[in-house]
Amino acid sequence: MATTNGGGAATNHAANVAGRDHVVIFPFMAKGHTLPLLDFATALSTHHTSLRVTLLTTPANRAFAAGRLPPSVALVELPFPSLPPLPAGIESTDALPCPSLYPAFLRATALLRGPFAEFLASLPEPPLVLVSDFFLGFTHRAAADAGVRRVVFHGMSCFSMAICKALIVNPAAAAASGEPAGAPFHVPGMPEHVAITADEVPDTVVKFGNPEDPVVRFLIDDVGFSDVLSWGVLVNSIAALDDDYVAPLESFYQSGARAWLVGPLFLAAGDTSELEEEEQDPDGCLAWLDERAAQPGSVAYVSFGTQAHISDAQLDEVAHGLVQSGHRFLWVVRSDTWSPPADVGPNGRIVRGWVPQRSVLAHRAVGGFVSHCGWNSVMESLAAGKPILAWPMIAEQHLNARHVADIVGAGVRIHTKAGGMAGVDVVVGRVEVEEKVRTLMDADGEAGKKMRARAAWARRAAKSAVGEGGASRVALGKLVDELQRTY
Repeated sequence: MATTNGGGAATNHAANVAGRDHVVIFPFMAKGHTLPLLDFATALSTHHTSLRVTLLTTPANRAFAAGRLPPSVALVELPFPSLPPLPAGIESTDALPCPSLYPAFLRATALLRGPFAEFLASLPEPPLVLVSDFFLGFTHRAAADAGVRRVVFHGMSCFSMAICKALIVNPAAAAASGEPAGAPFHVPGMPEHVAITADEVPDTVVKFGNPEDPVVRFLIDDVGFSDVLSWGVLVNSIAALDDDYVAPLESFYQSGARAWLVGPLFLAAGDTSELEEEEQDPDGCLAWLDERAAQPGSVAYVSFGTQAHISDAQLDEVAHGLVQSGHRFLWVVRSDTWSPPADVGPNGRIVRGWVPQRSVLAHRAVGGFVSHCGWNSVMESLAAGKPILAWPMIAEQHLNARHVADIVGAGVRIHTKAGGMAGVDVVVGRVEVEEKVRTLMDADGEAGKKMRARAAWARRAAKSAVGEGGASRVALGKLVDELQRTY
């Protein structure tokens, strides 16, 4: 049974909203997938006040969502299924005690099919549209049965999505590449300037030919064709970065489906920096940066996201490399058990847990971002005009690194193999860490000047896109108009 809550207080919202003014949003239970859809819900309720917006969540994720939504967005809780060996109360991928439970987590989310169908059936009229994550493949059939169109969300750029889809349908392209070994190859259907190496192909794409792999099995059985049959695709990106890859992406969807570039969604949602700063900076990161603001651009911000499990040996090398670089740094570490092998001194700060990343990146003391290159982090860094040291680890992050460093030109890379960085057998040494951090932070060097110029260009493009008359603002309006016109 679904329970309904407003963004701040209980309400009977679901009982009286439906039809052409009702948008239902259903994120996948991973922070990187949920956050942009929270921002999308906020943007809709801010810029299209005639719409009623409902976001679906689960009990353990409700507080996280409620703290990031305005009261105008309703929250409806669906009970999260019990599926051993998944521990009770684990309802988000970042809470998984070990990566081996990920397939079980995926299977558990698929069991939300029943509660979701019950929610749709409880509405007096079908909603205008369902916006749901591609991992929640069951929502396509349930929505279609209820007469509701589905817009799918991936959390990736057009660039990375189009490459992944091209290589899944044409695996021979990657298999025949690499002559000589490690040489870039052209991805079928992409513009001629797009070339990647075999090491950059996401691990899941590589494994797609193995139906015995549990994640691949889930994608085949539970996602299947639900993605490509969607009415449209919501993309957290901007035309200035991704326009060349829209047509290649759309070619994989049913005829007439469009990719709607409406990002950066956190900017489209409006300025939430004050709320982020006041409520979510328990370690005082912004105050620490304020003390170093007299030297603008002097601090390297370091974060590898919430998903990758990094070995202690690799964390040791990162610590030594950061200290040896001689630059100030603020480093967010996920591990609760690892201890720094070296004294970071007054120039370094290591914190654990959640930090206000958008506010940190926007701070004048920060000069660059050492990042895993998850797409949300890429968008936040470029929107702040900060160059990136791209250190990709999992999923499509290697493709994002290629996009940012080699095509946009707003970063430098640490070269690793897809799926390998989180393993204990692959360690990037402190010397390379030191060298790349110095390259990132050297604002007066030739490479540093070029990166900063491109990052500044991206910042202007991002701000313009969500402003009045900007490409993303216009796209959001056209999306709503087309949905209502063809209801």
